[in-house]
Parts: sequence; C-alpha cells; structure tokens
Amino acid sequence: MSDTRVVVVNGARQVGKSTLADRVLRERGGVARLLDDGVTRAAAESDPSAFVRHDGLMLIDEVQRVPDLWLQIKYEVDRDQRPGQFLLTGSARLLALRSLPDALPGRSETIELWPFSQGEIDGAPDGFVDAVFDRGADLRAEVGELRKKDYLARAARGGYPEALRRDSPRRRARFFNDYLADLITRDVKQVADIERAGDMRTLMSLLAAQTSGLLSFNRLSGDLELSAPTVRRYVEILETIYLVRTVPAWSANLTTRALATPKVFFVDSGIAAHLGAGEGALLENFVLGELARQLTWSETLATLHHYRDRDQYEVDAVLEDNRGRVIGIEVKAAETVRGDDFRGLRLLQRRLGDRFQAGFVLYTGPESFSFGDGMTCLPISALWTT
Repeated sequence: MSDTRVVVVNGARQVGKSTLADRVLRERGGVARLLDDGVTRAAAESDPSAFVRHDGLMLIDEVQRVPDLWLQIKYEVDRDQRPGQFLLTGSARLLALRSLPDALPGRSETIELWPFSQGEIDGAPDGFVDAVFDRGADLRAEVGELRKKDYLARAARGGYPEALRRDSPRRRARFFNDYLADLITRDVKQVADIERAGDMRTLMSLLAAQTSGLLSFNRLSGDLELSAPTVRRYVEILETIYLVRTVPAWSANLTTRALATPKVFFVDSGIAAHLGAGEGALLENFVLGELARQLTWSETLATLHHYRDRDQYEVDAVLEDNRGRVIGIEVKAAETVRGDDFRGLRLLQRRLGDRFQAGFVLYTGPESFSFGDGMTCLPISALWTT
C-alpha cells in the first residue's frame, strides 16, 4: 500500500479477508464500506461517483457485488495518483468476472488469501519451496512424528479459521455443509446464472472423487448429463469463486507424448474430504494446496504444474522457477518408499538434464533418505517444518 494506488485482497469466502482488511484500516485510518449491507450496496449502485469519493484510505468489502464501482475507482486513481487510496476485498477472481467493465492495469496489485497453511497453524517456517531450489536433493527434514492417520486428519481439518475453531469432525462437517450451501446460493449466483443448482453440488462431489486427477470434461459431462461446454463453464465458475484450482500440464516441448490435460484440486482439503475424496487423492490435494500457498510468499518465483504422458509416466507436482530450473515432487500415501516410486521423476531427469534440480517423494513415513542421483524421500511434514 506504500507504492500502489489500489490493493485487492482476493480469495475464498471465510478465509479472513475482511478481518485482515479491517486490521489494516485500524492501523492506517480510513473509512469502510461493506457491500454485504443492503443500504450501503444500494447507495453504491445509485451514485458510484459520490460513493468512492474520500480522503485517505477507503476499504470496500465484497467489491464484486457492485461492478459499476470499478470504472469509478479507475477514474479516481487516474485523477489522483497517490498510493494507498483503496483497499478492496472480493470472494471471486475479480478479473475473471464478465460483469466488470474494465481492469486496473498498472494501478492495482492483487493479493490472494488462502485458507491457513500448516505452518501458519503450527507456527512453523513454511519454507519448503525456497529450500528445494536452494539445496536440491541435499535437503533433509527432521524425523517426523506424524503418520498416515495424522496427515489424513490434518487434510480433513483444512485451513478455514472457522473450521479450525471446531473441535470435532462432526462440528466441522456442519461448517463445511453450510459453507457449500452458502457458496451455491450466494457466490455462484453472483458470477453466473445457474438454473439447476443441484448440478453444481453434484459436480463438486464428482470433482472430489477425482481430485488431483486429470480433468476430463467428457467424463463429467456423461455423469452429469450436461454438455461438455456447460461442464467446462461450471468448473470455471468454481475456480472463479476459489473453491477449486486447476493445475496446468507441463511439457516444455520435451515429448509429443505428454498430455496437455490439466488436473484439479480443492483450495481447501477439508472441503475435498467432506465431499468424499479418497485417501490417496486427499493427501495429494493436501500437498498441492500447501505448495500453492507457499508460492504466494516464497522468495523463489516459481509456477506449479503436473506431468503425465501416454506411457503412464507421471509427476504429481512440477515446480519451475523463472530461470527454467525444475523440481519434481511425487506424493505417496504409504509409510514406505520404493525405488519404483521415482519412475516419473527419473524420466524428467533424463529428459531435462541440468535443468532438473532434484526429485522428491513426499510420503507419510518419518525419515528422510537419499535414493541416489538427485532423488530424495521426505516426510510430508517437510513442507512446513523446513
């Protein structure tokens, strides 16, 4: 906020955007406008120009509810270019909304807020992404105390602050159930005109059944008895409201046999567990979510992909930094690791040569071991204890 005119805090409902924005407002001073309030929203719709006029800082909460404000904010910050004028929050990917008349290139910066990471919950470093690029296969982790059942319990708990406050799985299930119902009745309807809300809930369950698997629109189309374009649009809506995230396929033109199909994971693993994700898929979802969170704050600028080809070689997560260096990561639900678990990682290593920095198998056992030639197994807890 010290150098940018408009700061947007974007993310799923209930991750703490309003709480964080309110804290910033208390520290800096300013005025708050909460668009969930009917009277405030009506005023914004009736006279956007007067609504955004202010001195100092203005917080507008749930800004996607009045798209006409966007152009007026743009006009205000073009006229007055001092930083820290607007702090906006939204429960949808604002730039993906067709209802927004214009973006704010060069005038705004977007911060994506996720549910809590394991490091935030435990007070741990959350430094895995930087560590694997800095230390490669030499990275080792402390002997872990967690086992498979502990990781599954963490994944099922998720990272929403409200879910973490609830002591029992039954109480958290009530939260997740109400959360999903609220998403369908409020957020989905804000971004799209969906006539059959039941189809959206069924789609969520189907995605949970294949979470972290390849995203087959044709298969989902058959299960839902909807056209493939409609299913694709529904998945895009779920991504717009921060329920799911797609992971693009990675190939770097290494082989024509690589598949270009993305895969999908839930932004919060607790939702995936609530919707019935199996153990292996749930743990992969859990790991992908932790990696995605860390990529928003790591010093290393990297992107998250996956790899799979027609010969059934696969790597669950491929991290590539802006220098072209690659880290491969496989996730195993087992408490033991075999040499064959590195099969997909070794393929990437052969194809990439020096660009391939290291391959890791993250598993539910307690210890770190070298498997030679740049390959290492680590406990999943290395994600947040490193």
